[in-house]
Amino acid sequence: MSRTHKMTIAGCERELPLCEVNHNLDIAAFIMFGDVEITEKAAAELLKIAPEHDIVMTAEAKGIPLGYEMARQGCREYVVARKGVKVYMPDPISVRVHSITTLSQQTLYLGRDDADKLKGKRVLIVDDVISTGESLKAIEELVHMAGGNIVGKVAVLAEGDAADRDDIIFLEKLPVFPK
Repeated sequence: MSRTHKMTIAGCERELPLCEVNHNLDIAAFIMFGDVEITEKAAAELLKIAPEHDIVMTAEAKGIPLGYEMARQGCREYVVARKGVKVYMPDPISVRVHSITTLSQQTLYLGRDDADKLKGKRVLIVDDVISTGESLKAIEELVHMAGGNIVGKVAVLAEGDAADRDDIIFLEKLPVFPK
């Protein structure tokens, strides 16, 4: 029998499976992919508390549904930092990141066309979960490289110590599970 953590997120009750990060720690996996109800409701709730912005930015892949939905309900424009260079990405800029949910170091890329969309704009950074903040830091660096102005950083959940940060806006605290 697998262990889960039950919680209510944007009015939606969910059972999150616990996953082992290492021998000392489990985390609850919050996956928005395929969960239209929670994506729509979380986006609506975050937009109520997010600062005014011109464009939403998120990272591939788990932040995409939320970033899209927040742009659809709000400013109507979003950009995605990609985990690989695509042939349609002219003159990409990049930063390295190591996230708690990824086993190896990754690089996030932004094509010049998307970077130009950020220049001089009020950028709202969006993510599903903020835990160590490493992915967030990488996205912030990309926004600065592109000449955008970060007006806020929002997430559905703040995991562990991230819930104590005063520079992010989130809907719910997500505990970690020491063994």
